Amino acid sequence: MKINVDDTSREIHSLKTRIGDWVIIFVCVIIALICLIPMINLLARSLSGSDYLVKHEVYLWPKGFNFDAYVTVFKDPKYLKAFGWTVLLTVICTVLSLVMTTLCAFPLIFSELKGRSVINAFITITMFFNAGTIPNYLLMQNLHLLDNPLVLIIPGCLSVYNMIILRSFFYGIPDSLKESAELDGASYFTILTKIYLPLSKPVLATLALFYAVGRWNGYSDGLMYMKDKNFFPLQLLLYNILNNLSQVEVATQEGFSTPGLHESLKAAIVMFSTIPILCIYPGLQKYFIQGVTLGAVKE
Repeated sequence: MKINVDDTSREIHSLKTRIGDWVIIFVCVIIALICLIPMINLLARSLSGSDYLVKHEVYLWPKGFNFDAYVTVFKDPKYLKAFGWTVLLTVICTVLSLVMTTLCAFPLIFSELKGRSVINAFITITMFFNAGTIPNYLLMQNLHLLDNPLVLIIPGCLSVYNMIILRSFFYGIPDSLKESAELDGASYFTILTKIYLPLSKPVLATLALFYAVGRWNGYSDGLMYMKDKNFFPLQLLLYNILNNLSQVEVATQEGFSTPGLHESLKAAIVMFSTIPILCIYPGLQKYFIQGVTLGAVKE
């Protein structure tokens, strides 16, 4: 009986591949559960009765199912007002950031740009060195931006890291496209809008997601620079409310005298501020994966 060594080797290799695939799947499932379980627990707490929360009996499934916490959230105008302002702020910051990132990255791909290496060096240095909180505060004060809604928009309208991703992507677009457009008499603006931007949809969608999530979750700038509660981002309002609800006296003053209801309200507020941004990701997922990969083209 003749044994085919090649067939045996292929079978062993196939078995190892299948085992490796199952190990990877197992690890991915564990990581997914680690990410999902806290969210499930939070959702269960937001839908549970106060008595069960006081007794710490709620884990992954609601007990004493009710919507009291969510009714409280949606009845209070300050939550909806902060939500609307944060949505508007996120849209403005995302659009402005994409424009600024594109306008910064596009000129740096042209070799004829004088001082390009110096500009790149200065831009890169800002990734590693920061003036600090107090100098930034004094700068905002000197620019008369304190307690001004623009302080939530202008300082963060450009990320050097995101700019480098977009610039690297632009480097990966064949120069022949740019050169043929230049021979046809196209201006730099035409080259950008007609060639580079249409080819950059995946990476632009990825950067839009980065900027949107960063702005939606941001609260430190509002905490440091804003005093007008009318312009508090949702996350800053959430931060203040969670701090206040930690005190039973404050919870009682707000009308949450039922023991444990403030715990349910905490969870409901967190879910209220988290779900909208989670709904955006599935629509951008395909662009997210493709954009990060294509943005890694070497310079």
